[in-house]
Amino acid sequence: VPPTLSPPLALPRSYRGLTLVLTFLCYTSYHLSRKPISIVKSQLHPNCSALGPNPHNDSNSSKWCSWAPFDGDNYKELFGALDNAFLVAYAIGMFISGIFGERLPLRYYLSGGMVLSGLFTALFGLGYFWNIHVLWYFIIIQVCNGLVQTTGWPSVVACVGNWFGKGKRGFIMGIWNSHTSVGNILGSLIAGVWVSSAWGLSFIVPGVIIAAVGIICFFFLVEYPEDVGCSPPLHHVMTSNEKDPEAVTSSEVGQSSTDRSDSPKEPSEEPEAISFLGALQIPGVVEFSLCLLFAKLVSYTFLYWLPLYIVNVGEFLGPARRERAWQGERLLTPLLSLAAHFGAKEAGDLSTLFDVGGILGGIFAGLISDYSGGRATTCCVMLVVAAPMLFLYNHVGQNGIGTSIAMLIVCGALVNGPYALITTAVSADLGTHESLKGNAKALSTVTAIIDGTGSIGAALGPLLAGLISPTGWNNVFYMLIAADVLACLLLARVVVKEVRGWCGYMARKRG
Repeated sequence: VPPTLSPPLALPRSYRGLTLVLTFLCYTSYHLSRKPISIVKSQLHPNCSALGPNPHNDSNSSKWCSWAPFDGDNYKELFGALDNAFLVAYAIGMFISGIFGERLPLRYYLSGGMVLSGLFTALFGLGYFWNIHVLWYFIIIQVCNGLVQTTGWPSVVACVGNWFGKGKRGFIMGIWNSHTSVGNILGSLIAGVWVSSAWGLSFIVPGVIIAAVGIICFFFLVEYPEDVGCSPPLHHVMTSNEKDPEAVTSSEVGQSSTDRSDSPKEPSEEPEAISFLGALQIPGVVEFSLCLLFAKLVSYTFLYWLPLYIVNVGEFLGPARRERAWQGERLLTPLLSLAAHFGAKEAGDLSTLFDVGGILGGIFAGLISDYSGGRATTCCVMLVVAAPMLFLYNHVGQNGIGTSIAMLIVCGALVNGPYALITTAVSADLGTHESLKGNAKALSTVTAIIDGTGSIGAALGPLLAGLISPTGWNNVFYMLIAADVLACLLLARVVVKEVRGWCGYMARKRG
């Protein structure tokens, strides 16, 4: 091969790597900015009696350290209102966002949304420094933030789907989708630094980060392979007469690059973006959308309520029983020894283990689904196993630090694995479905429909948790288990279709 032809071969790989890194950083910053609210909740309404005597002589209130308006007995309901202000706006905006994402330059759309997300995240934290105690201020900020954050997911999935074909999409996107858990972990750690001293900075710093990443995205993100003279990927199963564009020779790449540079893309040749109803008619979109509704309900309930659950369960156990439960294991690491005290920061740090499990679950689900070709079956099996694991975590998860760590990681993997697979590889598969006949103008719309439907569950989960938790945390976990079972049942038709396909393949192989 002549040396002059080697650079074009490396060009698509470098751009694909750049796209993965940039979109990974983008959505990591999105989740990094969403996580602080769950960490700060326990600081807005802490156990004031554990902090010592009331320093305010003009008040005998036992809630002197709480932040109004969250200092009343209805604080859980108010927290639920904050969560739903964001999540309902996010769910409604997501269905609209995909339509705009197909018709606007993704780079402008994504970076603009990130800068606005940073602004509204920071405004929430400025409520601390401006001494704002009006509930409607925080709710309006949450609504605005929920709307602008819908720019993220359809855009990043469309960008990755434009660059990667179907062959190893599940594994690649499984690793790439760890941005959700990485963002949650970083958001927890960053928020935890200031949660006990100046909780406003727990929002301002993530807001600055997401805005800065948005500016970087504006200057460096490449939306389509054709924009830089690269071959588009293969989005459907090849026939015997087709070649994989990702596996072409260097001379072919060089030739195609030359041809494209001489013949730029004609706007009139681009297919029209698919309609909302047209996207719903793609086989599997409705089933996976409804499944994600319940899967995301479980995931977001953990996202918003897990730190508070850890704090509350620790207080319920009482100091003596808690000390016995953690005796002998407290010196494993500084983090684990502090976790025994169930403070706001320590509970937030411990909750990151759920997201560590989510990283492993997403990679595992993608790898298995690529190998088996059964996206729905992989999701269904993980959801079936997740239900008893949630029951066990609620009943034995606080018996010791080792048990708590193991259960959090296992539950995180089983809960977030199907959620990650559906929102990434499945969305990209359906957005480039063979029934579209090569029209790639459906990725953003299909992704928005699936994630928008899932976001309805994300809004319902924290709301139901806020309403049910006063009756006992056991009832919250029963609700989560029921949601897992429903998510599994909704995939039954697709699972049966995949099983029949496997049986037919085995029969042909034996014949």
